[in-house]
Amino acid sequence: MKMKLIFWLITLTAIFCSCTVSTQLYTWGDYSNATYNFIKTRTDKDRDELITCYKKIIKDQSGERKTVPPGIYADYGYLLIQTGKSDEGKQMLSKEIELYPESKVFIEKIIKNIQ
Repeated sequence: MKMKLIFWLITLTAIFCSCTVSTQLYTWGDYSNATYNFIKTRTDKDRDELITCYKKIIKDQSGERKTVPPGIYADYGYLLIQTGKSDEGKQMLSKEIELYPESKVFIEKIIKNIQ
């Protein structure tokens, strides 16, 4: 009888301890759907929705780190450059380097190819 009680106490303890709420490091919003739609169709409407999605991700970060996810500034900057907004795009690429210094080599190659 005691062994069954101990077994159930240990089992219940393990179950309740494993039910913790995990928080996300970043908030991605509708990034997956917006990116998929843009890549699939390449329409102006989908591009504008993707740009809106990037702006929302940058503005509203409620993840644990309270910072923009890796690659968002770079993607957004590259998209802006493709739409003719070179100065604003380069600013976004620079923000990517500031936030994630490990991306510097890659981002600098993008900037070099643009010029």
